[in-house]
Amino acid sequence: MTKSGFGDWLLADLRLPKGVHSAPEAVHPWWRVMCLTGVDYFSTLGYQPGIAFLAAGVLSPIATLILVLVTLFAALPLYRRVAGASPNGQGSIAMLERLFPEWGGKAFVLVLLGFASTDFIITMTLSAADAAAHFVHNPFAPHWLSSQMLITLLLLAALSAIFLKGFKEAIGIAVVLVGVYLALNAVVTAKALHEVMIHPELLPRWRDALFAQHSNWLAMLGVSLLLFPKLALGLSGFETGVAVMPLIAGKDLPDRIRNTRKLLNTAAIIMSVFLIATSVVTTLLIPPAAFAEKGAANGRAMAYLAHLYFGNGFGTLYDVSTILILAFAGASAMAGLLNLIPRYLPRLGMAPEWAQASRPLVLVFMSIAVVVTLAFRADVDAQGGAYATGVLVLITSAATAVTISLWKKRLRWVYLLVTAIFIYTTALNVWQRPEGLKISSYFILTIIAVSLVSRAMRSTELRVTSVELSTEASTMLAGNSSEPVLLIARRPQPEGPADLDRVESIVRKLYGLHSGETLYFLEVERTDASDFSECLHVEARLMGTHKILYAKSSVVANSIAALLVHLEQTTGQVPHAYFKWREGNPIANVFRFIFLGEGDAAPLTHEVLRKAVKDVDRVLLCM
Repeated sequence: MTKSGFGDWLLADLRLPKGVHSAPEAVHPWWRVMCLTGVDYFSTLGYQPGIAFLAAGVLSPIATLILVLVTLFAALPLYRRVAGASPNGQGSIAMLERLFPEWGGKAFVLVLLGFASTDFIITMTLSAADAAAHFVHNPFAPHWLSSQMLITLLLLAALSAIFLKGFKEAIGIAVVLVGVYLALNAVVTAKALHEVMIHPELLPRWRDALFAQHSNWLAMLGVSLLLFPKLALGLSGFETGVAVMPLIAGKDLPDRIRNTRKLLNTAAIIMSVFLIATSVVTTLLIPPAAFAEKGAANGRAMAYLAHLYFGNGFGTLYDVSTILILAFAGASAMAGLLNLIPRYLPRLGMAPEWAQASRPLVLVFMSIAVVVTLAFRADVDAQGGAYATGVLVLITSAATAVTISLWKKRLRWVYLLVTAIFIYTTALNVWQRPEGLKISSYFILTIIAVSLVSRAMRSTELRVTSVELSTEASTMLAGNSSEPVLLIARRPQPEGPADLDRVESIVRKLYGLHSGETLYFLEVERTDASDFSECLHVEARLMGTHKILYAKSSVVANSIAALLVHLEQTTGQVPHAYFKWREGNPIANVFRFIFLGEGDAAPLTHEVLRKAVKDVDRVLLCM
């Protein structure tokens, strides 16, 4: 492949023919998309029972029951509402962005994207590491492939290759993997429950162990509530479920929302049944020592039971299924990232244009995943804190957004309680495992740094997607179509006709314009400077004998440049623009331009035109 051919392949998303970008994305039945999110959500059965026992010991079933109750009666209703409020896949981040004006909302978005990136990246690395653990512990695994680090990196490379080839293949693979994996788990769980039933002494033994450690049921409940944050990994599938909403088929938008809610309901119910059943059988049937580090059940409790009760043949089949679904669990995380990041950063001017293409992003995310894997040495347990932190912060933000949106309704008290539960869970998780917040901070700082640099570098792009003239503005300009349009750029000010007479007189005298040449005043009122791209709507009015064009825009200089380019294209004449030169510190001027959308309009407009128009002499600026 030539260098040019490689570039075309890498940036294929950006080089589609005009109009293709507005076409609807490929959609799939909700149950197929559930399998894509399920490779993350359901694959936690590979390590969740082991993590639960390490965290709670014999209390694992009770702590897991609390997790299931929170899943069904807190997280599920919450994300059903998020799905209705953000049907295009923006999730709770978009809900919160709308609640905070201008740069405050954008800063909130960047912080939440940092936590979302933590959640999704750690999903990829943790799942791949656990898949590698299943591989190296299998009795048939070749000795030369006994390095968990090597296997983890190979699995991440395979996941990257799948997404570089195409997203359609990812969903097809997910459907097969989830179907086989759930079927095998059902077989192992049913056999394990049968073993519990034919050994009635197991339940009294477990009860005795509970009361030996805790005096009463109330104490057990209290300890389980304290341990709950360590089990919160099982909540990871909800944010991914709403992030991939654009992939869900529906006759219309309400139908897509209904189908998304079917996805969330079905996934939550299936997972809840398996979580309760697997926590009971693993606690009752597996010796505690096997859960310890390097123990036979560490990170692979259900695989331990599969080998124990069905032999190494079936156990290996279970291992292969678990390895594949864990390795592919990163697919739902990758899908979430590819749907989330391009929806925000490029739109806000906080990422290069190529960030709207999938393949470059896949390479970036995989590079980060490799660094994280090396930093954690492919250790499953070590990544749990960072994973839980990302998951819980996103769920807490969703709960906050939904509560605020319902503040004038009676339901606010229910969701206020849900929000309090997740705030408690998040705070306790951060206190118990602060490394998760530290890792999230790296992601947040990186995203903020990249965003600010990108915003500065892209600040002189034309940025205006289109220019629309009102009927009045078109009529006003049409009366002078045979001559160049002469514009006097000025700040919107509460001045009268006499003031405009004075300004026009000065301009005519300075540039030798005769009275027969029509001058137009151009006023641009700055709006939300944190917005990056927009459509410019130009209106017109008369003040005495003076003709005024006016518009509202997030950035003044870029809008003036866009209008000049539009006038040159539509009239065939080179427009002239006249500015008042302002004194001031150039550094302060640049800062005001990037973050406030203002600054000295004359040189900034010239710079925007210099980048947008190959022959800058086609547009004349007089300063």
